[in-house]
Amino acid sequence: MDAERAVLDSVRARIDAVDAELLRLVDERAELAHAVGEIKQAQGEANRGRLAIRPAREAQLLRALLKAGRRSASPDVVVRIWRELIAESLRIQSPFQLSVWGGRNPARTAELARMRFGGLPILTLEDQAETALAAAKLPGRVAVLALEPGSRWWGRLLAEPRLSVFASMPCLTTWGVQAAFAVGEVDMEPSGLDETYWVTDAAEPPAVIEAALSAKGVAARLIQEAGGLKLFGLPGYFQRDDARLVRAPGRLSGVIGAAPAPLDL
Repeated sequence: MDAERAVLDSVRARIDAVDAELLRLVDERAELAHAVGEIKQAQGEANRGRLAIRPAREAQLLRALLKAGRRSASPDVVVRIWRELIAESLRIQSPFQLSVWGGRNPARTAELARMRFGGLPILTLEDQAETALAAAKLPGRVAVLALEPGSRWWGRLLAEPRLSVFASMPCLTTWGVQAAFAVGEVDMEPSGLDETYWVTDAAEPPAVIEAALSAKGVAARLIQEAGGLKLFGLPGYFQRDDARLVRAPGRLSGVIGAAPAPLDL
Protein backbone atom coordinates (compact mmCIF):
# COMPACT_ATOMS: atom_id res chain seq x y z
CA MET A 1 0.00 0.00 0.00
CA ASP A 2 2.87 2.38 0.86
CA ALA A 3 4.51 1.61 -2.50
CA GLU A 4 1.25 2.33 -4.36
CA ARG A 5 0.84 5.56 -2.40
CA ALA A 6 4.37 6.60 -3.34
CA VAL A 7 3.69 5.94 -7.02
CA LEU A 8 0.45 7.95 -6.85
CA ASP A 9 2.20 10.84 -5.14
CA SER A 10 4.91 10.75 -7.80
CA VAL A 11 2.33 10.89 -10.62
CA ARG A 12 0.50 13.76 -8.96
CA ALA A 13 3.76 15.64 -8.52
CA ARG A 14 4.47 15.17 -12.21
CA ILE A 15 0.99 16.49 -13.07
CA ASP A 16 1.69 19.58 -10.95
CA ALA A 17 4.97 20.11 -12.79
CA VAL A 18 3.25 19.73 -16.17
CA ASP A 19 0.55 22.20 -15.12
CA ALA A 20 3.20 24.73 -14.13
CA GLU A 21 4.95 24.32 -17.48
CA LEU A 22 1.66 24.61 -19.35
CA LEU A 23 0.91 27.87 -17.55
CA ARG A 24 4.34 29.21 -18.46
CA LEU A 25 3.83 28.33 -22.12
CA VAL A 26 0.29 29.74 -22.23
CA ASP A 27 1.59 32.98 -20.74
CA GLU A 28 4.41 33.08 -23.29
CA ARG A 29 1.88 32.52 -26.08
CA ALA A 30 -0.18 35.45 -24.83
CA GLU A 31 2.93 37.63 -24.81
CA LEU A 32 3.59 36.66 -28.43
CA ALA A 33 0.01 37.53 -29.33
CA HIS A 34 0.57 41.00 -27.82
CA ALA A 35 3.73 41.31 -29.93
CA VAL A 36 1.84 40.36 -33.11
CA GLY A 37 -0.82 42.97 -32.32
CA GLU A 38 1.79 45.66 -31.76
CA ILE A 39 3.54 44.82 -35.03
CA LYS A 40 0.28 44.94 -36.96
CA GLN A 41 -0.57 48.23 -35.32
CA ALA A 42 2.81 49.68 -36.32
CA GLN A 43 2.36 48.45 -39.89
CA GLY A 44 -1.14 49.88 -40.09
CA GLU A 45 -2.74 46.45 -40.48
CA ALA A 46 -4.77 46.62 -37.29
CA ASN A 47 -7.96 48.55 -37.96
CA ARG A 48 -10.38 49.22 -35.14
CA GLY A 49 -13.32 46.86 -35.42
CA ARG A 50 -11.78 44.73 -38.18
CA LEU A 51 -11.86 41.02 -37.48
CA ALA A 52 -8.47 39.34 -37.07
CA ILE A 53 -9.98 35.89 -37.56
CA ARG A 54 -8.06 33.77 -40.08
CA PRO A 55 -10.03 30.52 -40.51
CA ALA A 56 -7.59 28.96 -42.97
CA ARG A 57 -4.57 29.53 -40.72
CA GLU A 58 -6.48 28.17 -37.72
CA ALA A 59 -7.49 25.04 -39.63
CA GLN A 60 -3.94 24.44 -40.81
CA LEU A 61 -2.65 24.78 -37.25
CA LEU A 62 -5.24 22.40 -35.82
CA ARG A 63 -4.73 19.81 -38.57
CA ALA A 64 -0.98 19.85 -37.89
CA LEU A 65 -1.61 19.35 -34.17
CA LEU A 66 -4.02 16.48 -34.79
CA LYS A 67 -1.48 14.78 -37.07
CA ALA A 68 1.29 15.14 -34.50
CA GLY A 69 2.18 12.18 -32.35
CA ARG A 70 -0.07 11.74 -29.31
CA ARG A 71 -0.37 8.87 -26.85
CA SER A 72 -3.46 9.79 -24.83
CA ALA A 73 -4.92 13.20 -25.66
CA SER A 74 -8.08 12.87 -27.77
CA PRO A 75 -8.78 15.05 -30.84
CA ASP A 76 -11.66 16.57 -28.88
CA VAL A 77 -9.46 17.90 -26.08
CA VAL A 78 -6.77 19.11 -28.50
CA VAL A 79 -9.28 21.12 -30.53
CA ARG A 80 -11.04 22.53 -27.44
CA ILE A 81 -7.79 23.65 -25.80
CA TRP A 82 -6.42 25.31 -28.92
CA ARG A 83 -9.73 26.97 -29.72
CA GLU A 84 -9.50 28.68 -26.34
CA LEU A 85 -5.87 29.66 -26.95
CA ILE A 86 -6.80 31.10 -30.34
CA ALA A 87 -9.71 32.96 -28.71
CA GLU A 88 -7.29 34.51 -26.22
CA SER A 89 -4.99 35.63 -29.04
CA LEU A 90 -7.93 37.19 -30.90
CA ARG A 91 -9.09 38.92 -27.71
CA ILE A 92 -5.66 40.50 -27.42
CA GLN A 93 -5.39 41.49 -31.09
CA SER A 94 -8.97 42.27 -32.11
CA PRO A 95 -11.87 41.44 -29.75
CA PHE A 96 -15.19 40.48 -31.29
CA GLN A 97 -18.70 39.52 -30.23
CA LEU A 98 -21.04 36.73 -31.34
CA SER A 99 -24.66 37.17 -32.43
CA VAL A 100 -26.32 33.76 -32.50
CA TRP A 101 -29.57 32.71 -34.13
CA GLY A 102 -30.40 29.14 -33.24
CA GLY A 103 -33.78 28.55 -34.83
CA ARG A 104 -35.67 25.90 -32.92
CA ASN A 105 -32.60 24.83 -30.93
CA PRO A 106 -30.81 27.98 -29.73
CA ALA A 107 -29.00 26.15 -26.93
CA ARG A 108 -27.34 23.76 -29.37
CA THR A 109 -26.33 26.56 -31.74
CA ALA A 110 -24.89 28.58 -28.85
CA GLU A 111 -22.96 25.49 -27.78
CA LEU A 112 -21.57 25.11 -31.32
CA ALA A 113 -20.57 28.78 -31.30
CA ARG A 114 -18.66 28.29 -28.05
CA MET A 115 -16.99 25.14 -29.34
CA ARG A 116 -15.82 27.06 -32.42
CA PHE A 117 -14.91 30.46 -30.92
CA GLY A 118 -14.19 29.63 -27.28
CA GLY A 119 -15.66 31.03 -24.12
CA LEU A 120 -14.19 34.54 -24.27
CA PRO A 121 -16.35 36.44 -26.83
CA ILE A 122 -19.57 38.02 -25.57
CA LEU A 123 -22.47 35.99 -26.97
CA THR A 124 -25.95 37.36 -27.66
CA LEU A 125 -28.90 35.22 -28.70
CA GLU A 126 -31.05 36.73 -31.46
CA ASP A 127 -34.72 35.99 -32.12
CA GLN A 128 -34.42 36.31 -35.88
CA ALA A 129 -31.84 35.34 -38.46
CA GLU A 130 -32.12 38.78 -40.03
CA THR A 131 -31.07 40.41 -36.76
CA ALA A 132 -27.98 38.21 -36.52
CA LEU A 133 -27.02 38.99 -40.12
CA ALA A 134 -27.46 42.71 -39.52
CA ALA A 135 -25.18 42.45 -36.48
CA ALA A 136 -22.50 40.75 -38.60
CA LYS A 137 -22.15 43.98 -40.59
CA LEU A 138 -21.17 45.91 -37.47
CA PRO A 139 -17.50 46.33 -36.51
CA GLY A 140 -16.15 43.48 -34.42
CA ARG A 141 -19.17 41.21 -34.82
CA VAL A 142 -19.67 37.66 -36.05
CA ALA A 143 -23.01 35.95 -36.68
CA VAL A 144 -23.59 32.26 -36.04
CA LEU A 145 -26.76 30.95 -37.65
CA ALA A 146 -28.40 27.55 -37.56
CA LEU A 147 -29.04 25.60 -40.74
CA GLU A 148 -32.72 25.48 -39.91
CA PRO A 149 -35.08 23.51 -42.18
CA GLY A 150 -37.37 25.95 -44.01
CA SER A 151 -35.14 28.97 -43.40
CA ARG A 152 -33.25 30.49 -46.31
CA TRP A 153 -31.29 33.17 -44.47
CA TRP A 154 -28.20 32.05 -46.40
CA GLY A 155 -29.85 33.30 -49.60
CA ARG A 156 -29.63 36.87 -48.30
CA LEU A 157 -25.83 36.67 -48.56
CA LEU A 158 -26.16 36.91 -52.36
CA ALA A 159 -27.00 40.57 -51.79
CA GLU A 160 -24.38 41.08 -49.07
CA PRO A 161 -20.97 40.90 -50.78
CA ARG A 162 -19.19 42.14 -47.66
CA LEU A 163 -20.37 39.13 -45.67
CA SER A 164 -19.18 35.56 -46.18
CA VAL A 165 -19.69 32.19 -44.59
CA PHE A 166 -16.26 31.39 -43.16
CA ALA A 167 -16.86 28.51 -40.74
CA SER A 168 -19.03 25.43 -40.63
CA MET A 169 -19.98 23.88 -37.30
CA PRO A 170 -19.15 21.58 -35.72
CA CYS A 171 -15.55 21.32 -36.91
CA LEU A 172 -15.22 17.66 -35.89
CA THR A 173 -17.49 15.01 -37.39
CA THR A 174 -17.53 13.25 -34.00
CA TRP A 175 -19.36 16.29 -32.61
CA GLY A 176 -22.33 15.85 -34.92
CA VAL A 177 -23.63 16.70 -38.36
CA GLN A 178 -23.25 20.10 -40.06
CA ALA A 179 -25.68 22.35 -38.20
CA ALA A 180 -24.59 26.01 -38.37
CA PHE A 181 -22.49 28.56 -40.24
CA ALA A 182 -20.45 31.52 -39.02
CA VAL A 183 -20.80 34.70 -41.09
CA GLY A 184 -18.76 37.89 -41.00
CA GLU A 185 -16.48 40.29 -42.82
CA VAL A 186 -13.66 37.78 -42.98
CA ASP A 187 -11.31 37.37 -45.92
CA MET A 188 -11.85 34.09 -47.78
CA GLU A 189 -8.64 32.04 -48.04
CA PRO A 190 -8.07 28.38 -48.94
CA SER A 191 -6.88 26.11 -46.15
CA GLY A 192 -6.02 23.15 -48.38
CA LEU A 193 -9.16 21.17 -47.52
CA ASP A 194 -12.30 23.27 -47.86
CA GLU A 195 -15.95 23.35 -48.83
CA THR A 196 -17.43 26.23 -50.81
CA TYR A 197 -21.06 27.24 -50.40
CA TRP A 198 -23.09 28.10 -53.49
CA VAL A 199 -26.70 29.22 -53.76
CA THR A 200 -28.97 29.06 -56.80
CA ASP A 201 -32.61 29.75 -57.65
CA ALA A 202 -32.60 27.09 -60.37
CA ALA A 203 -35.95 25.31 -60.51
CA GLU A 204 -34.50 21.96 -61.59
CA PRO A 205 -34.34 19.12 -59.06
CA PRO A 206 -31.12 18.97 -57.04
CA ALA A 207 -29.95 15.85 -58.89
CA VAL A 208 -30.21 17.67 -62.22
CA ILE A 209 -28.22 20.64 -60.89
CA GLU A 210 -25.60 18.33 -59.41
CA ALA A 211 -25.29 16.58 -62.79
CA ALA A 212 -24.91 19.92 -64.60
CA LEU A 213 -22.16 20.97 -62.20
CA SER A 214 -20.49 17.57 -62.47
CA ALA A 215 -20.32 18.02 -66.24
CA LYS A 216 -18.24 21.14 -65.55
CA GLY A 217 -15.95 19.24 -63.19
CA VAL A 218 -17.63 20.47 -60.01
CA ALA A 219 -18.92 18.03 -57.40
CA ALA A 220 -21.89 19.19 -55.32
CA ARG A 221 -24.13 18.08 -52.48
CA LEU A 222 -27.43 19.63 -51.50
CA ILE A 223 -27.36 21.08 -47.99
CA GLN A 224 -30.74 22.83 -47.83
CA GLU A 225 -33.66 23.87 -50.00
CA ALA A 226 -36.16 26.56 -49.02
CA GLY A 227 -38.34 29.22 -50.64
CA GLY A 228 -37.21 28.50 -54.19
CA LEU A 229 -33.50 28.59 -53.31
CA LYS A 230 -31.04 25.74 -52.97
CA LEU A 231 -27.81 25.71 -50.96
CA PHE A 232 -25.05 23.39 -52.14
CA GLY A 233 -21.69 22.44 -50.69
CA LEU A 234 -18.89 22.15 -53.25
CA PRO A 235 -15.78 20.23 -52.16
CA GLY A 236 -12.78 22.50 -52.67
CA TYR A 237 -12.18 26.23 -52.74
CA PHE A 238 -13.93 28.29 -55.44
CA GLN A 239 -13.64 31.99 -56.11
CA ARG A 240 -16.87 33.96 -56.48
CA ASP A 241 -16.15 34.59 -60.17
CA ASP A 242 -15.27 30.99 -61.07
CA ALA A 243 -16.45 30.54 -64.67
CA ARG A 244 -17.84 27.06 -63.98
CA LEU A 245 -20.26 28.53 -61.45
CA VAL A 246 -21.07 31.71 -63.37
CA ARG A 247 -22.53 29.51 -66.13
CA ALA A 248 -24.21 27.08 -63.74
CA PRO A 249 -28.01 26.64 -63.60
CA GLY A 250 -30.09 29.48 -62.20
CA ARG A 251 -30.78 33.12 -62.96
CA LEU A 252 -29.79 34.17 -59.44
CA SER A 253 -26.82 32.29 -58.06
CA GLY A 254 -23.47 32.80 -56.44
CA VAL A 255 -20.81 31.75 -53.95
CA ILE A 256 -21.62 32.92 -50.41
CA GLY A 257 -18.44 31.74 -48.72
CA ALA A 258 -16.17 28.82 -47.95
CA ALA A 259 -14.99 27.05 -44.83
CA PRO A 260 -12.38 24.51 -43.82
CA ALA A 261 -13.72 20.96 -43.96
CA PRO A 262 -14.06 19.03 -40.67
CA LEU A 263 -10.67 18.61 -39.09
CA ASP A 264 -10.98 14.85 -38.54
CA LEU A 265 -11.75 13.83 -42.13
